[in-house]
Amino acid sequence: MPAFEWEKPVLELEARITELKQFVHSKEMDFSAEIRSLERKASQLRKEIYANLTPFQRVTMARHPKRPTTLDYIGLLFDDFTEFHGDRSFRDDQAIVGGIALFEGQPVTVIGPQKGRDTKENIARNFGLPHPEGYRKALRLMKQAEKFGRPIITLIDVVGAYPGIEAEERGQGMAIAQCIEEMSFLKTPILSIITGEGGSGGALAIGVGDRILMLENAWYSVISPEMCATILWRDSSRAAEAAELLRLTPTDLLKFGIIDDVITEPLGGAHRDHRTTGMQIRSFIRRYLAEIINRPADALVEERLARFRRIGKFNEKVLAGLEN
Repeated sequence: MPAFEWEKPVLELEARITELKQFVHSKEMDFSAEIRSLERKASQLRKEIYANLTPFQRVTMARHPKRPTTLDYIGLLFDDFTEFHGDRSFRDDQAIVGGIALFEGQPVTVIGPQKGRDTKENIARNFGLPHPEGYRKALRLMKQAEKFGRPIITLIDVVGAYPGIEAEERGQGMAIAQCIEEMSFLKTPILSIITGEGGSGGALAIGVGDRILMLENAWYSVISPEMCATILWRDSSRAAEAAELLRLTPTDLLKFGIIDDVITEPLGGAHRDHRTTGMQIRSFIRRYLAEIINRPADALVEERLARFRRIGKFNEKVLAGLEN
C-alpha cells in the first residue's frame, strides 16, 4: 500500500521493530519489554502525526488510490442494491452510480460518483468526472425517490464535473443547476455524506441535503487547491498554501455551519480499514436519518432552503472566532 511522506518516521520505526523481532527469534533472546516499548512509541507517534495533519495533507489522504469508493460503501452499508442506468435522453454515465437499496430494512435511493480502481475502469468511468447525463440520471433517481417516499442518501467523492467540450455542448452547467434547484425542493429526506473529495458544482449538484456529513479526511470546496493556486498565483505548486486559505477541512466547515458532523476514520485513513470505516458511517446514517425521516415534507423543504440561505452570510463575530 502506498505510504505518505509524513508516515515515514513511523514506518522506519515499525521496520526496526520487525527487524528486532526477527533477530530475537533467530537468537532465542528475550527483548519483549523493549519491543513493547517501541510499539507504544510507534503507536503514539502515529497518533500525533494524524492529529496534526495540514489541510493539504488531508486533501492528499482523500485522494489515496485505495480509499473506499461509492460502490465499496454501497456494499458495506446497504442490502439488495439494484443499480439504475441512463438519463433517458443520451446515455448511461458510469461516473455516477445510483439505484435503490435497503438500509437496515428501510428502502432508500443511493447515488454517488464512482472512480475506477485501475486504468481500464477509470477510462470507462471517466476518472469519476460526471458528464451532464450523469447528473440527469441522478436527478431522475431523486425525483423517483420523491414519488415513492424514499429517503435519498448521496455519497460524494468527486473533484468536479467533467469540463470537456462535449460535456459543455450537452449542457453541463444546466444539468448541475437543475440538480441543485430540484434537490432544494424535493419533498423527501436527503442525507449527503462527503466521503473523499468534494469539489465545486460537481459535488454540490448532489449535495443539497437536509443533513451533511463529512469523513475526517475529506475536503469540500468551491475549487481544488491546485486550481486555486493556479488562478491566484499562476503556480500550482502553491497548492498547500491555497488549501490553508480555502478552509476546506471538516473542522473548518463544521465551524462555518456548512456541515453537521464529522465521521472519524480509522487511524491512518479510511483506506487502511474499509470495514471499520463502513461501520462508522452506518452509525451516523442511522442517527441522522432518524432525525429527518419523519419530518413533514413541507418542513423539510423550508428547513433545507433556510440552511443554504444562511451559508455565506457575513458575520464579524464568527470570522473573529475563526481567526483565533
